[in-house]
Amino acid sequence: MTAHIWVRAENKANEKRVALVPSDAKDLIAAGFTVTVERSSQRAIPIEDYETAGCAIADEFSWPNAPADAFVLGVKYLPKGNEALPHRHIYFGHVFKDQPGWEHTLGRFAEGGGTLYDLECLVDENGRRLAAFGYWAGYAGAAVAAKVWIGQQQGHNPSITQVHDYPNRDALIAELKADLQPLDAMPSMVVIGALGRCGTGASDLGEQLGIKVSKWDMAETASGGPFPELQHHSMFVNAILAAPGVPVFVGPKDIKAPDRQLSVICDVSCDPESSYNPIPIYDHSTTFDDPVIRVLDEAVPLDVTAIDHLPSMLPKEASEDYSRQLTPVLMTLGEPEKDVWGRALDDFKKHSARI
Repeated sequence: MTAHIWVRAENKANEKRVALVPSDAKDLIAAGFTVTVERSSQRAIPIEDYETAGCAIADEFSWPNAPADAFVLGVKYLPKGNEALPHRHIYFGHVFKDQPGWEHTLGRFAEGGGTLYDLECLVDENGRRLAAFGYWAGYAGAAVAAKVWIGQQQGHNPSITQVHDYPNRDALIAELKADLQPLDAMPSMVVIGALGRCGTGASDLGEQLGIKVSKWDMAETASGGPFPELQHHSMFVNAILAAPGVPVFVGPKDIKAPDRQLSVICDVSCDPESSYNPIPIYDHSTTFDDPVIRVLDEAVPLDVTAIDHLPSMLPKEASEDYSRQLTPVLMTLGEPEKDVWGRALDDFKKHSARI
């Protein structure tokens, strides 16, 4: 069985990613799917490439008028509003962990009779995510951490004022190496969750820059903390999702250590509003246009960066990688109540029942 997939434009500022690239859309069309792609004023991949692949083209933000049986595919959240949502949507909803506004968003689905198949909930029988931007989130997160550290060494406050996207990873690495070269010393980095997709990306970035990377995972955090060793690294990249049972890695007492060397924390998981936040020293996410929170303004400063769409720094590579992972799952969308999609549907129903 096949289905109609409607790829919507993203409304989030600086969000240039897309969940389905033209080559994979072409494969879906060859398999009998209908693929409609909205024009976008910011997507990294030109609309002409989709047209060449055989996709139908629609106006930007026209998804509310999509056919009732279409699956509306996006990456980040929908535009804010009170309108009921009658369609079946596929995107990262960020509403299943009691994040601010979760009841309102799920209420819109309840009112319209629509469904959210959260991309984070597309898992196999063992609960492992089948498609994730994790590698590129970690890679970009470590790059932002390095940028923040460089800005601190240059005496800037705020350490950086903006983050932008790059055409490819080579351009990003070249810029960072050029900025590190004149400095007197190199930073050190500790990555928690180093064995996962996200942690692997962060570690790869650090090693490509010649930074010493300490790789922590479950074995290193099994004690439950505290973890004073973290204070002896220049940068800490958190690649562990906020969830019940995750220990606090860096709390208000930890950063008062007199021998603290830690000056940059990148929280790639970026769940400051969650009660499970393992870094409870900040309370809001940061953005491309406001990327840093200064937590301590001392001789050794402490900055936190927590951007919730880091892979958009490398939107083309991140989109191609994610689309490659997601397409086999989309191929089964003709039966949206079975297997992968059935599990995601059960998650939606479970959380919707709470409102």
